[in-house]
Amino acid sequence: MDLQKSPLAPASFPPMADISGVRFATVAAGIKYKGRTDLMLAEFVPGTTVAGVFTNSKTASAPVLKCREYLPGGQARALVVNSGNSNAFTGRRGEESVDHILKAVADAVGCAESEVFSASTGVIGEPLPHNLIVDAMPGLQGALGGTTWQQAAEAIMTTDTYPKGVSRTTKIGDTEVHINGFVKGSGMIAPDMATMLGYIFTDAAIGADVLQALLAPASDASFNCITVDSDTSTSDTVMMFATAQAGNAAPQGVNDPALNDFKRALDEVTLDLAHQVVRDGEGATKFVAITVTGAENDLAAKRIGLSIANSPLVKTAIAGEDANWGRIVMAVGKAGEAADRDKMGILIGGVQVTQDGMRVEGYDEAPVVKHMQGQEIEIEVEVGIANGRATVWTCDLTHGYISINGDYRS
Repeated sequence: MDLQKSPLAPASFPPMADISGVRFATVAAGIKYKGRTDLMLAEFVPGTTVAGVFTNSKTASAPVLKCREYLPGGQARALVVNSGNSNAFTGRRGEESVDHILKAVADAVGCAESEVFSASTGVIGEPLPHNLIVDAMPGLQGALGGTTWQQAAEAIMTTDTYPKGVSRTTKIGDTEVHINGFVKGSGMIAPDMATMLGYIFTDAAIGADVLQALLAPASDASFNCITVDSDTSTSDTVMMFATAQAGNAAPQGVNDPALNDFKRALDEVTLDLAHQVVRDGEGATKFVAITVTGAENDLAAKRIGLSIANSPLVKTAIAGEDANWGRIVMAVGKAGEAADRDKMGILIGGVQVTQDGMRVEGYDEAPVVKHMQGQEIEIEVEVGIANGRATVWTCDLTHGYISINGDYRS
């Protein structure tokens, strides 16, 4: 599939900090794609801790199930990710494929299988040719350290049109630490945990329990607030690895004041990556921020926001640059959350469209239409119940989405 780079893509892959204690290697294993890398191996120094959040799908893939099983151990020595085949809905055969892959990685790196985490992304229901991954492992292990962050991000892409990465430098106490992350995701995006596949790395010393307590809320406020098409993947995974090479004193719990700057930086990393996924939504031409206020609580506000963001009628109106605010009213009403029709107000691009349950007096659609013609769309909705507030992010729905997904398996 020859995909044009998203018009919402950043100008380039960002500069990435050096994270001591992690090395990458990639290869074109031929799992599905021809002439491009599709297999990535990351190796971590002994003592690296790990945290993760995974899909809530009831048809989760075999790699997700194995990651869940090994995560409580809190230690990681390797990560292996393939693209082109999700190894989902492949039954016992899929579980056996994971076992073969983990053994090959553990042998290559020299660690326990329980310290190896794997992920697969791509077509559902096709048996994974794990022999291609197993056979590639000796060469990958020998090539560790010769792969850039961008190359690692590129190897896990499927319908993505650009690699997605971000880097931050911050402090824990008085010690400088770094956070890098990359993510893949473009379609089948309505996370119920995290996003498609996302990996975050830090050289900080952070215990596994604290790392988990940091990652879960950061993911909830970012990856769990985006949607491209309302579909939650079988393979959604976000993992974070801490190599402890920066030399900081390990925080004494998630509420340790020494973590304040680190928390802010981690929130920036996850939100940046989540936004990049939306900006690469399949066929997307517009990035849409939807803020809901006045809801019964924050969760209700989020549900109303996602009802708007997932509405095909709203998304196609945005694609057509049609200021059809009636579709927003519809989406609020179907969300199943409390809303006062006669107090509801809508702003588009900062322009008041409705107030107190009706169109404002003297409403001029021209500035709203002009806003809709841009690439960055802002919608605000007040529902008049209480103080609940949330922001979610989505993209428009164009014919490009149909073209990509109608041709996905060819």
